[in-house]
Amino acid sequence: MLLSSFALAAAALYLDSWICWPLYWAAQGTMFWAIFVLGHDCGHGSFSNNHLLNNVVGHILHSSILVPYHGWRISHRTHHQNHGNVENDESWVPLPEKIYKNLDLTTRIMRYTVPLPMLAYPIYLWRRSPGKEGSHFNPYSKLFAPSERKAVLTSTICWSIMVLLLIYSSLVFDPVQVLKIHGVPYLIFVMWLDFVTYLHHHGHEQKLPWYRGKEWSYLRGGLTTVDRDYGWINGIHHDIGTHVIHHLFPQIPHYHLVEATRAAKPVLGKYYREPKKSGPFPFHLFSNLVRSIGEDHYVSDTGDVVFYQTDPRLRNIKSN
Repeated sequence: MLLSSFALAAAALYLDSWICWPLYWAAQGTMFWAIFVLGHDCGHGSFSNNHLLNNVVGHILHSSILVPYHGWRISHRTHHQNHGNVENDESWVPLPEKIYKNLDLTTRIMRYTVPLPMLAYPIYLWRRSPGKEGSHFNPYSKLFAPSERKAVLTSTICWSIMVLLLIYSSLVFDPVQVLKIHGVPYLIFVMWLDFVTYLHHHGHEQKLPWYRGKEWSYLRGGLTTVDRDYGWINGIHHDIGTHVIHHLFPQIPHYHLVEATRAAKPVLGKYYREPKKSGPFPFHLFSNLVRSIGEDHYVSDTGDVVFYQTDPRLRNIKSN
């Protein structure tokens, strides 16, 4: 995967044509996203049975695309352990009504207008979501237990080395070239990550529940995730769209997800929602994304089973 990424960069530098650069950015940004998914497997321990190998490969892959491996791995574990729980989930958590209504109007518009939410990942790494405190780079963040601080510091150092390498490359070579080779693909990768992870948990044709208290369980939370079909992209990003079975059994490696889903569907029955088949490219998912971001704004502060509600004021402003 890294060799493919280097080959793309070498070809783009050799051709150095404004006809080729947009094609390179799209291809390399997608490759960065595929690299992230392999690092994601390392974080779950499903890349290898060897714990050390998982961590070494995970650091190499994630640091290369400016992701703090352990910081992300630990918060992602929290997401898996609490998915569907309004209070304890970590990724794309719905805002309770009180927190939502304390946001200023500009923040609401930015948070719920495409494409701005598709650029949220770097901000999330530094600041998490509204109502939550901590940073994925800070070993003393509330995200981490004291026993995890050394691992988080290691990942932050690896991330910093990659940043320094990019700065050094900018000083030795042309900063515009570094931006073209790594910066623009990084933004494409961020958009892929936010696009795919958002649609794993939002935008289904029927609103899906979120839980509190005794109504939440690991199984219930896992069954509110959504499978998606990405056409030709399925194989490139390692079938990460087969997400329901991944949430129920995160130790399954990516190359068994489709097979495991096929075996689980008769057992899950009506609780499994078949994804809409995609053409070569998943253009149909953009309508799901836009509709969901336009409608799914907050959940009630009360109730143990809640659904997204729409802020009519925000919807009226965006429609005018």
